[in-house]
Amino acid sequence: MYSFIISTVVFFVAAYFLHRYLDEWGLDKGRTRTLLVMVIASVISYGSMYLVEYITGEPDLMNSLLHSMQP
Repeated sequence: MYSFIISTVVFFVAAYFLHRYLDEWGLDKGRTRTLLVMVIASVISYGSMYLVEYITGEPDLMNSLLHSMQP
């Protein structure tokens, strides 16, 4: 649960700072830039989620779902 909350906060913080960084570079605002920010912020958010799960010892949600689906 902690990983979900922290990764959500990290996503919005990363998106905010990526927007500011790309503004300094002078990239035009548009769909491509928005998609780039979303993808990079998602990767950073996923990395933070993995790190929190590793530190707290929470079970990996995807592995538990995959093992429950096997016959």
